[in-house]
Amino acid sequence: MTTAHSFTRHDITFPSGDSTCAGWLYLPTGVTSPPVVILGHGLGATREMRLDAFAERFAQAGIAAVAFTYRHFGDSGGHPRQLLSIKRQLADWDAAIAYVKARPDIDRSRIAVWGSSFGGGHAITVASRHPELRAAVSQCPFTDGLASALALGPVASLRMTPVLARDMAARVRGKAPAMVPIASAPGSPALMNAPDALPGYQALQPPGTTFRNEVAARVIPTIATYRPGRAAKKVAMPILFCVSNTDSVTPPAQTLRYARTAPRGEIKRYDAGHFDFYTGETFEALVRDQIEFLTRQLHPAPASTP
Repeated sequence: MTTAHSFTRHDITFPSGDSTCAGWLYLPTGVTSPPVVILGHGLGATREMRLDAFAERFAQAGIAAVAFTYRHFGDSGGHPRQLLSIKRQLADWDAAIAYVKARPDIDRSRIAVWGSSFGGGHAITVASRHPELRAAVSQCPFTDGLASALALGPVASLRMTPVLARDMAARVRGKAPAMVPIASAPGSPALMNAPDALPGYQALQPPGTTFRNEVAARVIPTIATYRPGRAAKKVAMPILFCVSNTDSVTPPAQTLRYARTAPRGEIKRYDAGHFDFYTGETFEALVRDQIEFLTRQLHPAPASTP
């Protein structure tokens, strides 16, 4: 019977733009030049919110893992705080790829990216821009800002207009950003107000988390026009889409339309909500499918047999 690899976890930082990203590096013990998967999270989330759970399983399968937090969030650098910039987050992904390529203890020819929710959309974009990658995983991905805005509802969207105007004015004047909640109760203004959004985010937070349930409101127009699903057709390497059939945040019908355009795409569907993907039986099913996919693409060394 094959056993799981043991692993070590290391605190890391790497430069990105004008600052740094903080992260964790998981290395399978006793493995020379393992493949690596880079993990990035969703809207305003930090790596402490269950990215470690996925990274640990990948490391046990013989795949090194880097889980990082975007600039402006958590313990990463960047000012002002809680600034959600799509352009900067994509640059953070590029910086993470450059970081693992520069490490002598990782096989730079076997790199994969893994993103969840908003990060799942980023993973599609990043994979379309980095043909040297070996594989990508896009979990409950944000693929179409317009579709997500329609899911939020026009009334809730309009209620965020005043805070958006205040933040735009603050930006011009060099003042502190005006914030909007990431997740809130149904009917309340926020980037996400589906019934499972606020409890979903709360369930992912460990004690002492660095997560703050707010972002600078100036991101609202850019989220609405961000459509990373359109890049799926340009992803040359194998990409696994893990889709929630009942997703309240990233509507599955549009996600599936985009996923089917990926030349080497694989699709797995789950009867679980957007926020159920990180814990319990759904997490176990997801991580099992993802390890099977990543093992096929990255060919990690098997653990020793007792």
